[in-house]
Amino acid sequence: MITADETILTSARENRPTMLSVHNLQMRFGGLSAVDGINFHVKEKEIFAIIGPNGAGKTTVFNCISGFYKPSKGEIVYGGNDIAGQPSHKLARKGIVRTFQNVRLFRNMTVVENLLVAQHAQLNTNLLSGLFNTSRYRVSEQAALSRATFWLNKVRLRDVANREAGNLSYGQQRRLEIARCMITHPKLLLLDEPAAGLNPQETVALDVLIRDLRETCGVTILLIEHDMRLVMEISDCILVMEYGQPIAEGTPEEVKNNPRVIQAYLGAADE
Repeated sequence: MITADETILTSARENRPTMLSVHNLQMRFGGLSAVDGINFHVKEKEIFAIIGPNGAGKTTVFNCISGFYKPSKGEIVYGGNDIAGQPSHKLARKGIVRTFQNVRLFRNMTVVENLLVAQHAQLNTNLLSGLFNTSRYRVSEQAALSRATFWLNKVRLRDVANREAGNLSYGQQRRLEIARCMITHPKLLLLDEPAAGLNPQETVALDVLIRDLRETCGVTILLIEHDMRLVMEISDCILVMEYGQPIAEGTPEEVKNNPRVIQAYLGAADE
């Protein structure tokens, strides 16, 4: 049964502009269909989650959206244009960035160096200005350092700024990876299992951080996650997948009470 509050939330969601639309997405690897018939819309400034059992095809959908795979069929519309098949570096310039299941940092660089390297495409400099240490280069470098400092504070890593990234705790590495994405000013942030490997306290901190990114930075967030408490608490809308196909979509309350979801993912009650 849909409550009055859920009706209001659904109506509010429908009135917001669409950030990303996926239409009839299909990805085949030879004779194997990894995903088939995936359709969903992500609204601006919302947190949209994709859940499902292992092997459901969630990461394949992410890889198609972020340019690591070229879909076999379907459209991925962002900013009014079909971006399906465009490489990840071009999508990053359009404002689509992602994290991965396995943290991918420059482990031998310090925390602050990781954030500075992430800004290289945005620095208003060239090789000669760097070699001659021009005023333009120094201004650009200082701006990059200021942005790095802002995000170090935001994700609570200021105290370990000069520590090598590979020596951070797993939770700290997760936060650094998110900061490295956010420092590029994305419009759409894709988080691939951000709570994987985190302890309960770190997961609560991640919950707070994700909400803060949406509220204070205005970023739209699409995530894959197995931590159902986190998903149910922070998501505006949830898509549930099984065997590469969608089986349900709706608010956390709708999904939580969907019998097919309970059986496929959350676990059916014993008879």
